[in-house]
Amino acid sequence: MTASTVAATLRINGAERTVEIDSRTTLLDALREHLHLTGAKKGCDHGQCGACTVLLNGRRINACLTLAVMHEGDDIVTIEGLGSPDALHPLQAAFVERDAFQCGYCTSGQICSAAGMLEEVKAGWPSHATADVASREMSLTDAEIRERMSGNICRCAAYPNIVAAIRDVANGDRS
Repeated sequence: MTASTVAATLRINGAERTVEIDSRTTLLDALREHLHLTGAKKGCDHGQCGACTVLLNGRRINACLTLAVMHEGDDIVTIEGLGSPDALHPLQAAFVERDAFQCGYCTSGQICSAAGMLEEVKAGWPSHATADVASREMSLTDAEIRERMSGNICRCAAYPNIVAAIRDVANGDRS
């Protein structure tokens, strides 16, 4: 370890991983370049596209906007930790069933964001599209889904199928 690097122990997808990194390394670069978890993508590197979205303690974040060393002790879940090829997460299965991707570059961020968003809805958190912000029960309309997913860009414009896949999971059509 040199003066410019630190050993960081991160809990990723349920497993502790120690990595020696520059203290200025983003979580995204630590995941991709040091831990070889390449599901989260570097799209814009400015927090504008959502391709790098992961779950941090159950909340969705842009991994390109946070430093890895800030997250020792946190629970980090990437697309690799949501499901497996033999047991897809309901959102993964719905994205496949609804053909909710074209090139696939944004898909991991879309799915991680959708997983976090559905938890926000369960917790009763309103969005700018919520009709009654005082209500703890929300109707997850297509407009509500689009608003809540607006931080995730799909350059192929697969939005109708993305919304349909999320709606399927939200309605319990996939479990």
